[in-house]
This record gives sequence, structure tokens and C-alpha cells, in this order.
Amino acid sequence: MIYFDQAASSHPKPPEVGEAMMDALNGIGANPGRGSHKLANHAAAIISETRETISRLFGCSDPKRVLFHPNATIALNQAIKGMPWSKEDHVIATSCEHNSVRRPLEYIKSEYGVNVTYVPWYNHEQAFVQQVVQSINSNTKLIAITHASNVTGAVIPVERLASVISDLHIPLLVDASQTAGHMSLNMQDMGIDMMVMPGHKGLFGPQGTGVLMVEGDVELSPLHHGGTGSYSEKPEQPSQWPEKLESGTLNTPGIAGLQAALKHYETRDQENVSRETILSQTLLKGLKQIEGVTCYGPDEHEQRMPIVAFNVLNVPSQEIAMILDAHYDIAVRAGLHCSPLTHETLDTAGQGIVRASLSMYNTEEEVEQFLQAIREVTESYNLL
Repeated sequence: MIYFDQAASSHPKPPEVGEAMMDALNGIGANPGRGSHKLANHAAAIISETRETISRLFGCSDPKRVLFHPNATIALNQAIKGMPWSKEDHVIATSCEHNSVRRPLEYIKSEYGVNVTYVPWYNHEQAFVQQVVQSINSNTKLIAITHASNVTGAVIPVERLASVISDLHIPLLVDASQTAGHMSLNMQDMGIDMMVMPGHKGLFGPQGTGVLMVEGDVELSPLHHGGTGSYSEKPEQPSQWPEKLESGTLNTPGIAGLQAALKHYETRDQENVSRETILSQTLLKGLKQIEGVTCYGPDEHEQRMPIVAFNVLNVPSQEIAMILDAHYDIAVRAGLHCSPLTHETLDTAGQGIVRASLSMYNTEEEVEQFLQAIREVTESYNLL
């Protein structure tokens, strides 16, 4: 199969990821922080080492504020719902937001009377930053922004925005689900207060791993309460980080796989990393040459993630995806991609979009086979 659904979950993984997971599952097996025996200590050491690695790689100054969650969605919920909200508080987000950001925002809107402004993104950095700044008022308590659209691959100018609002002391939450592993990210250098990333996308880690990193003096209330393996004598949730925001048994095999993926990330050949960009540019350029195909998002010469969004004539995107899967053994994603505001902006809510997303493991031959498949599919619909 040609796997062009990397933005949903990367495949294949580096071999060492699965090996580390199997070793944690079969060789260790114990519960981290829930015992003083060797196996429990070994499990706890994996967790601690991974926190420190993430802290170092992504510029979070305190490893104890690197928090593990089952996925980026839950991490985003913790970041958003964990803040102290009052009626008439204000949040700014974008039209590119995944439902993992939008739905928690809509929840606090209905639950607490918080006002939410969604600033539209039209691929114009200066206009976007200006509109965000113009949307800020005295009640603005959070700016929550995706770093890149999971639909079009457009990169939002987070660092530029952070620089402009730095004196306002408004927490900036960045959803790095599509950029972690593809771009160099450093919270302190970029002026980010909270950043969320999944392990299973651009970092090539396992599913079931998500990370919330908190920088500076941002305080959050836990969404969950329960066993933390320490401070057990207290009836209330511990106030210490990370225990405060991590109740229950952590996913040691998943975190072990994530640690292996992070080590692989550090040793990647830059030529291989840039290769995915070249492949996506080739794919986009080729699609634009096919009559009847409409492409969305930045041009091939602009910064973008290795994501190519397109439609064939007025054919439903899901239909195109099913044809590619059934007749060409090609995996893509189609529909609304859990980001309906993006489709409202692009006027594609009815048709959806076909999304092809690549990684450094994809090849030039696969891109050419994909383009040939789209040529054949488009020609067949033109004959109808």
C-alpha cells in the first residue's frame, strides 16, 4: 500500500520504537512510581528520562512541567479547561483549529460564559497577526492557536505573533500536532507558554501518547483526580507537578516507544527530513497540472507541512478516497478532517477535501504512482 495519511498517524515507525515498547511491556511490565522494587524503578526511570528529553528538545525549562496524556486531544483539554475561567473572559483562536481545540473552547463558552473569537486565516501573515492583536481586549485570558492546519498544511506565524504580544502577558497555547517532528520547536525561544504535541505523528512515536508542556508561571487545575503513586496520605490532589495533573497509571510502553522515537528524531539526517518537503512540493505541482483538480492551501514555494489538499471536479472527497483505496491501494484521508471551520473558510464544507500527507519514508515512485492514479480517476469522471 502507498500510505499517504501521515498527518493522521505516521507509518511505518522506526524499528527501535516497537522494540522499546515490547521491552517495556514484556521485560519490565511494572507500574512506574507504584513500588520501590527494581522493575518499578526501571519503569519510573523511563518516564523521567523521557520528560527530560522532551524538556531539552522542545525548550520547556522544567521537566516536571512536561505532562503525559493518552493523546494530544486530552492534553489540549487539560490546558484549556484547566485554566480558571469566569464569565466574560475572552479567548482568541483561529479558523484553522482542529475540534480538539474548538470543542473545549465551545465547552467553556457554554459552561462559563466565555467569549471566543475565531480569527480567519487566509495565508496572509501580517493581516492575520494584525487581526489577532485587534481582537485582544481587557478580558482576553488565552490565545489558543494551531501551529499548522491539519487540512492544508498552512503554517501559522506563531513565533511572530508571540513576539508582538509578549508585553501583554496573555498565555499562548500552541497545538503543535502537525509541526512537532517536522519543524524545530523551542518554547522559550518562540515565546510559547503551553504547547501540545502527539507522539504518533511527525515524531514517529506510538499512538496513545500525548504531551502537554507548560512554561513559566501558568497554573492549571487538574481535570482528573486519583492515585498518583506519591503523597498518598493526602485526601486532596497533590499540588506538586507533574503529579498534580497526572492521575492513574501512565502508558509506560507507549512512553518508552516515544523515548526511542525522540532519540531517532535527534539523529535524523536533515536531508531525509527535507525530503518530505520536496516530495510534497512535487505532488502539489503535479496535481495542479491535472485539469479538473483543485488544490488548496499555500503554493509549493511557500512554507507548508508535507500535506497536499485537493478535490477532483465536484466529486465528493470520500468517493475519491474510496476509489484510491479500493482500486489503487492508496491510503489518504477525506472529509472534514475534524476541522469544520477550515472548510467553511475554504467553502468546501459540502464536498470535503482529499488530503494526501507524506513523510520522509515515502518515495518519488509513490508520488508518481499517486499522480497517475489521480489522472486516471479525473479522466474517467470527465468521460461521464
